[in-house]
Amino acid sequence: MRTPAKIISFVFHPLLLATYLVLVLGKFFPAMLMIAPNQLALVTLFVFAFTFLIPVINLLLFRYLGSISSIHLESRQERVLPFIFISVMYLLVVFLFYFRLPFNSNFNKLMTIVAVLVVFSTIITFFYKVSVHSLAMGGWLGILFPLIKFSPSLLWPTATVIAIAGLVISSRLALDVHTPRETLVGVIAGLLTSYGAMVILF
Repeated sequence: MRTPAKIISFVFHPLLLATYLVLVLGKFFPAMLMIAPNQLALVTLFVFAFTFLIPVINLLLFRYLGSISSIHLESRQERVLPFIFISVMYLLVVFLFYFRLPFNSNFNKLMTIVAVLVVFSTIITFFYKVSVHSLAMGGWLGILFPLIKFSPSLLWPTATVIAIAGLVISSRLALDVHTPRETLVGVIAGLLTSYGAMVILF
C-alpha cells in the first residue's frame, strides 16, 4: 500500500501543478492560454523547468548542506526555509512572464494564481503543518471550476482531477505524513484561494 501511495504522491507533487495546468488547458481549453499548438511543448518545458526542476535541485542542495534532514520535509520547521525559497522562485517566474517574456495576460494571471498558492502555503507553514499536496489539488480544482462554464470540454478533465485529488489525499493519509485535518485544511485553503483569485482576476 505504501509503494502506490508514494508513487501517487510523487506523480502529483505540488510543484508539478503549474505544468499539469498548462497541459490540461492547452489540450482542452487552448483559447484560455492563447498559445499556439506548436509552442505548447516549449512553454510547458519552460514552466516545468522553473516551477519544478529548479526548486527540486535546490531542495537537494538544502539536503546536501544539512539545512534539512530529508527532501520530504516531514516537519513543519524544516519546511519554512525551502518554502520561502520556492515562493521567491515562483514570484520570479511571474515577474519574468509579466515583464520579460511575450506571454498573454490570461497565461500570466494563471501563473500569478499558482504563485499566490505557493506563497499562501508558505505563510500557513509558519503556523501550521498543512498538507501541501492537498492544497495544490484544491488549488487546481479552484482554477478549473470557474472555467467550465466557458469551456464545457473541461468537465471531464475536472472530474478526473477530483478523482485524482481523492487518490492524493488518501495517499498522504496512507503514508501517515498528515492527519485528516491537515489534508482537509489544505484542500479547502487551496480551493478557496484559487477560486477567489480566479473571480478577482478574470
